[in-house]
Amino acid sequence: MVGSQPPPARLADRALHQLRLPGGEVLPGTVADLRARIPRQVAVTGPYGDAARVATALHQAGLPVVLYTVRPPAPGQPGPGQPAEGAPPPGGIEVRFLDEGPEMDTVDSVLDLIGNTPLVRLDRTARHLSCHLLAKLESLNPGGSVKDRPAVAMIEAAEAAGLLQPGGTIVEPTSGNTGVGLALVAARRRYRCVFTMPDKISAEKIQLLRAYGAEVVVCPTTVAPEHPESYYSVANRLAEEIPGAFQPNQYRNQANPAAHEASTGPEIWRQTNGRVTHLVASIGTGGTITGTGRYLKSRNPAIQVIGADPEGSVYSGGGGRPYLVEGIGEDFWPDTYDPSVPDRIVSVSDRDSFLTARRLTREEGILAGGSCGTAVWAALEVGKDLGPEDVVVVLLPDSGRGYLSKLYNDEWMADFGFLRVGNRTAGEVLAAKRNSLPPLVHIHPQETVRTAITVLDEFGVSQLPVLQAEPPLNVAEVVGSVSDRQLLEATFADTGVLDAEVSKVMGPPLPTVGTGDSIDRAVTRLEGAPAVVVLDAGHPVGILTRSDLLDHLSRTSRP
Repeated sequence: MVGSQPPPARLADRALHQLRLPGGEVLPGTVADLRARIPRQVAVTGPYGDAARVATALHQAGLPVVLYTVRPPAPGQPGPGQPAEGAPPPGGIEVRFLDEGPEMDTVDSVLDLIGNTPLVRLDRTARHLSCHLLAKLESLNPGGSVKDRPAVAMIEAAEAAGLLQPGGTIVEPTSGNTGVGLALVAARRRYRCVFTMPDKISAEKIQLLRAYGAEVVVCPTTVAPEHPESYYSVANRLAEEIPGAFQPNQYRNQANPAAHEASTGPEIWRQTNGRVTHLVASIGTGGTITGTGRYLKSRNPAIQVIGADPEGSVYSGGGGRPYLVEGIGEDFWPDTYDPSVPDRIVSVSDRDSFLTARRLTREEGILAGGSCGTAVWAALEVGKDLGPEDVVVVLLPDSGRGYLSKLYNDEWMADFGFLRVGNRTAGEVLAAKRNSLPPLVHIHPQETVRTAITVLDEFGVSQLPVLQAEPPLNVAEVVGSVSDRQLLEATFADTGVLDAEVSKVMGPPLPTVGTGDSIDRAVTRLEGAPAVVVLDAGHPVGILTRSDLLDHLSRTSRP
């Protein structure tokens, strides 16, 4: 490449090595550098005069040179710096034109397809509303989500600042979609990628990242962000250990909301012809709602911005306790979120998120992820009080293809108590239990073994789930279990264990069944465990034992 202009995309994409010469002279060492690579062809491009001198010098040094240039002007139509029609190549060098045919409707890179996603009406899902409900389909970005926008913006900002050099490594904690966007950019620009992810993420997302050539490190979900094993901490450590690594840090990088202020917001304003009155978006890093909302309010301060947030997330007043919907909500406050932009935050349960996503798929033909369900449910709530002059735009951040093993799997949904399968269910057995016990007798990991034995004796049970918090809680907060047999063996071996924390002796969590799971599934799960935890919409609500099932079957099977 001769001069300061970027090379034509078609040449850059085909090149295995790129070398820039600032002027029309071959620098000392240039020929040796090229010879060491044993090139089949050395393509020279740039302003014709300077590029021709460089090509001539390299040709005279014995290198296989081709000079790439634009088509010269027709006779009588001079073009500065272009060779005359029919003029011989300089020094006998082959000259090739970059594209001789009529212009075609193409883009140079898949990255050029990011943005300009369409709006589609949700008139079936919103049939009971008076307002317009329009969905912005971010799944039609090339990486399949809204995260393509900040991904390319963050990498371009890092390149411009010299933070990411050719051949460098991108390290980022991600729940999936940002990783795909970064991997997409990395594939085009030849960077290595290493991503850390929480273990609640679907297998499809991990496989997708690996398909782009990324390396994935899976970390536990149930630890605090500052814990050394959290996916945030592991990413920070890897970024420090890997030479040439750069961490975009989507939670702090202001290029994240800036990308939406520059693209998503203007697109919505243009597509609605300035009629948008409400924006609804789920909140993850906060970049989408901050940037998009900020732009829209700059055009019309009366526009209402509504955030959709999972129950338990800090944005809607939670403490960051776990939830099952992926990619949104947080247990800390990111720098990329501006709390002054949203006018209202709507808290949405996992049940409403998942069932709304499935409804959207079946009614509208839009295969939506759980976070899309979160946003649409919030939009439907907001729309109840609006009239025909209101235009609600709900941003759908991704597709449901990354969730086929979860929210679109009926067995998975039943296992977590979102759907009913079978005629006789575990929920019916739990509801019919004939005792006065609390629904979920439990112990905490920091309590002592002595206390656990007291609880076992007080309630006359033989096992206890170990919970990180008090109910209501998410299944991820069930961290272990203890049984009378297990505690007897530990105490018999060492009576000093009585004053140890339960976390030191507990076993793995009890298996789970959903309230809508069949009794057959509960029986199967009890084959290798003394009890099962029953889940309703992902929340543990009770315990079932073999005795409970036997009692229920004996009573319901009487003639």
